Amino acid sequence: MHLNQKGTDKKQHALFATKIGAIAATVGSAVGLGNIWRFPYEAGAHGGGAFMLLYVFFIIVLGVPVLCAEFTLGKSTRQGIFGAFRTFKPKSKWPMVGYLGVIATVLVMAFYSVVSGWTLEYLMQSVAGTTGGMNETELSSLFNEFTSGWRPVMWTMMFLLINYFVIRRGVQKGIEKISSIMTPLLFVLILAFCINSLQLPKAGEGLEFLFHPDFSKLTPAVIIGALGQAFFSLSLGFGGMLTYASYFSDNTDIVKNSNITAISDVIIAVMSGLLIFPAVFSFGFSPSGGPRLVFEVLPAIFTQMAGGRVWASLFFFMLFLASLTSTISLCEIIVAFLTEKTVMKRGKASAISISVIAGLSVLCAFSFSVFKKYSVPGIGQLDFFNWFDYISSNILLPLVGVLICVFVGWVIDKKILKNMLAVSESGKEHSKFRQVVNQGIRFCIRFVAPVLIALIFIINLVGI
Repeated sequence: MHLNQKGTDKKQHALFATKIGAIAATVGSAVGLGNIWRFPYEAGAHGGGAFMLLYVFFIIVLGVPVLCAEFTLGKSTRQGIFGAFRTFKPKSKWPMVGYLGVIATVLVMAFYSVVSGWTLEYLMQSVAGTTGGMNETELSSLFNEFTSGWRPVMWTMMFLLINYFVIRRGVQKGIEKISSIMTPLLFVLILAFCINSLQLPKAGEGLEFLFHPDFSKLTPAVIIGALGQAFFSLSLGFGGMLTYASYFSDNTDIVKNSNITAISDVIIAVMSGLLIFPAVFSFGFSPSGGPRLVFEVLPAIFTQMAGGRVWASLFFFMLFLASLTSTISLCEIIVAFLTEKTVMKRGKASAISISVIAGLSVLCAFSFSVFKKYSVPGIGQLDFFNWFDYISSNILLPLVGVLICVFVGWVIDKKILKNMLAVSESGKEHSKFRQVVNQGIRFCIRFVAPVLIALIFIINLVGI
């Protein structure tokens, strides 16, 4: 049964047309710049292997359970993150969690759209061949010159406009249709890159860096970074997965979808590492290149490869696809919030969402130029770009994740979670093994996930 605020059946709600479309959308939401852009530089900055192990650990014990919790809320209420909490607890403070999720989404979209705009610039540069023959120093100068001007704003607005046209078309004609095309294409492209990268002369050094853990580098910063990466790459804490689950059909197996999404996320992250680190070591670059890694180091590598212009063009096209499949899910969170909160039509909600994001994106785009000397007070000396990243990834997303787990595990009727986990696509009773898995997920949602996330969240805040 799907509930509205008074506990009666929910009115007609948009649904994904096919099971494959639903999976493509959720996987596409999870698999994005968080895997291809963010994971390599986070792994590089945090020592490689140890970070990788922690990331996979958090995906298993936190990622899958929190995904199931979000899917439970969305599917059972047919609402976005604000409406889901309001449906179960309309006269409490719980709907405030929805506001936190929407705020986190807006902040992430503000800097994420800027990076996505960079991919369009470098895609055009690669196709034109203007980066051919440049070394790392020259590419660094090119990046600095590019980010110090107006072009980042132009490309950011272009990228957001593409998001607008997809989102306003709705669930089936917009989100599901484009995800069903782009998600498989993304897998094919990154696989081709991995095959090429693993044939480079020092690929073994890159593999050792990625898969051989050095536990002497295991610090609180590495743990927090791995948790943040797991949440960021799986799109947890935003409410995006919750919102997409509201479009699931009644017989959608949320445990199966959660596992497929999590496994796909890990596979793409590992493949991104296989793509980048063998190339980095083969051509003598540092793996700790930071957020600029794929925009300065990789183009320098492509210029030294046979057919480098083609590889560079394909790589930045792949980044564009990855960013778009993720951002349309983030935009949908805000659109769902506006339509639920104000009964606003989808077209208007889409326009307002993109406009708000565009305004904040300008601050992030100019963090490397006009606003370079300005920092946001309260947390170190961070510019707008890094402040939005820090607040959303390390504070808001874990906080919302904890609250979702507490709400699903302890506040709403326990039978709701149990019944949602028990749904089978075939309509038959699950095997004994699956029943044990379901019990493990319920245990993690109630005890493991909230305690572990809260502990790391507190450590992060006090700076231990």
